[in-house]
Amino acid sequence: MTAAGPSRPRGGLRRLASGSATLLAVLVVWFALVAPDHPDGLVAAAFLRIPLEGLVLAGLALALRGRVRGRVLAGFGVLLGLLTVLKLLDLGSFAVVDRPFDPLTDWDGLGAALGFLRRSAGGPVAALAVAGAVVLAVALLVVVPLAVVRLGRLAASRRRTSTAVAAALAVTWAVTAALGARVAPGAPLAAAQVVQYAAAHAGAAEATLRDWRGFDTALASDRFGGAGNADLAGLRGKDVLVVFVESYGRVAVQGPSSTAVQGLLDEQGRGLRAHGWSARSAFLTSPTFGGVSWLAHATLQSGVWVDSQSKYDQLVASRHTTLATAFRRAGWRTAALVPSDRGAWPAGHSFYDYDQVLDGGSLGYAGPPFGFSLMPDQYALEAFHRLEAASGNQQPLMAEVDLASSHGPWAPQPVMLDWGSLGNGSVFDGVQARAQSAQALWQHRQDVPAAYMTSIEYSLTALVQYIERYGNDNLVVLVLGDHQPATIVSGHDGNHDVPVTVVARDPSVTRTFAQWGWQEGLRPAPAAPVWRMDAFRDRFLGAFSTPVAEKAPPATAGRRP
Repeated sequence: MTAAGPSRPRGGLRRLASGSATLLAVLVVWFALVAPDHPDGLVAAAFLRIPLEGLVLAGLALALRGRVRGRVLAGFGVLLGLLTVLKLLDLGSFAVVDRPFDPLTDWDGLGAALGFLRRSAGGPVAALAVAGAVVLAVALLVVVPLAVVRLGRLAASRRRTSTAVAAALAVTWAVTAALGARVAPGAPLAAAQVVQYAAAHAGAAEATLRDWRGFDTALASDRFGGAGNADLAGLRGKDVLVVFVESYGRVAVQGPSSTAVQGLLDEQGRGLRAHGWSARSAFLTSPTFGGVSWLAHATLQSGVWVDSQSKYDQLVASRHTTLATAFRRAGWRTAALVPSDRGAWPAGHSFYDYDQVLDGGSLGYAGPPFGFSLMPDQYALEAFHRLEAASGNQQPLMAEVDLASSHGPWAPQPVMLDWGSLGNGSVFDGVQARAQSAQALWQHRQDVPAAYMTSIEYSLTALVQYIERYGNDNLVVLVLGDHQPATIVSGHDGNHDVPVTVVARDPSVTRTFAQWGWQEGLRPAPAAPVWRMDAFRDRFLGAFSTPVAEKAPPATAGRRP
């Protein structure tokens, strides 16, 4: 009696542990089979579906024997684990850039996302996020196969019960599939998600490979590749600034919280008109959404559709003509203002042909950063004028100017100060100390869209005041967004449109844009023309250059001599 007594609790604990492990295996496999890949699908009802792949798994467990069964189920589990990791990557990608993760092109984007997280939330948070993601991915790749094998063994050991349950579920699946029964919008009770999901990603991979071949063709066809094909005679003697306002998307001028931005643009437009300026506006469709701004910059400049890091890398290793290249060939000096860049940018010289690259380390800023942005846009513009625009060089200037104060996380935010008081930027110390932190803002996610709109107002105000303060009859400014803001502001399934506006005192410049149907003023209306961003380069260079016979010498890979 005394010897048998202790074995009962131990046996009970073993049964409890075994039952708990089985329940955990069921939950893990069920999650892997029915979990959605889009944030909109993350509702409780989505997990109340009958997965066809689960019935197939049960059939394999009942039909196969011994080692063959174990190997087949383990292989099924590994595949299911990989697809589950991919689902989680899709969820993150949809949450930020509103599209699925592309395993062939998006790995470099993870590095960019980590950099953004490190700058906005700090190094420790970024390190914890990376560690958590790695642990979760490894756990799924280990736990899912183990769970599949465990359930397969359980089904085989209780063959009669398992056969009855599987048959009942199979009949239910067939009936509900025929009836089209749903547990939630877009979530049929009879699910076949894993098969559909794998097929969708396989099709997307095939489309990516086809797209790469098309990109090779686009690079080889360069209408303005010849040195004399774009003389830009229509802009002779003018300084031309191409200004990208970070995350300035259609939602900023037509979204549900855009009233203040609309009013600001209308007011600024009236003020510019009173001082002899004219403006025309439209929309461009960006190749990116929610981030990866350099893809939009490359698309506008090159006239080819650059929607992935792999295409960008291929482009900047080529000799394809950019807007900056064309201006430099035609006699302009060229510059880039990239105030939030922290390191060397070889492509700025080797591909874009900039004579001067002004980054965060060359603008003399001694103040605090503001979220992602190393410095406020107002300071960056003032430093650009001091170091480049007012340098006394007699050549006309063409420059790309990247304004980053409207970059997420949209806190802390700068405010406009008197231009004469900016000095080395230390005057912004007090501004940052009083501003709301990113951590405080994002604790109340409902406040993020309003903070985004405020940041857009700041960036546009800084730019318009710069034009009014330093502009002259020979200044032409093209201002546009690089992409829509992240889904927390833009929502899911939004478009990729960004506002684009040209501002000039010379009416002959804006007259050209008027002929294209661009609307008067700084704010494009909903019915304004919409072009793909890669269409701009050729339209622009063709309109302002002396007509020449079109000839497109084949471009070869390699760096520009």
